[in-house]
Amino acid sequence: MEFVAIDVETANPDVGSICQVGLALYRGGGLVEEWKTYIDPEAHFAGMNIAVHGIDEATVAGCPTLPEVSDTIRRFMDGRVSLSHTGFDKASIRQAFDRYALRHPRCTWLDSAKVVRRTWVEFERRGYGLGNVCAHLGYEYAAHDALEDAKAAAHVFHAAVERTGLDVEGWLERVRQPIGAGRRRSMIDR
Repeated sequence: MEFVAIDVETANPDVGSICQVGLALYRGGGLVEEWKTYIDPEAHFAGMNIAVHGIDEATVAGCPTLPEVSDTIRRFMDGRVSLSHTGFDKASIRQAFDRYALRHPRCTWLDSAKVVRRTWVEFERRGYGLGNVCAHLGYEYAAHDALEDAKAAAHVFHAAVERTGLDVEGWLERVRQPIGAGRRRSMIDR
């Protein structure tokens, strides 16, 4: 089982204003490589975003721009399943790469929030945010650090794999189905 977990932080409400990216490559259930960098988004920083992640203009001063790290991002993501918690990171990568007319990573996206909603009944409709689910699982991490968030999403995914027996391919199929699919049938069969 191989996938890369990804998370980004943004400088302002524009989801393409990536100021930090974290990538964690998993193979056979274990972490094999990780990478994190601050990115100069060449955009303003909004106070609300700074309050969430603590990254500001001074933090990214002298850091690479997205075009300077795009090859590394693609090296992690190309040809792999890319796991993110909600669709925010997918939208962010797409918009940021479009902004610079860069080739998008060629990957298959898997949303770990959709995995959570199909794994734990208590998170079907609400409460499936990464922090809440990690607290439920007893996993502690430094929220709003891109690499820490990526590894937290991977931990949640591994817990779902263990609970359900589905692998990456199984989850790629399962997230396309309604949340309660299969549950009613199994309850009727009992």
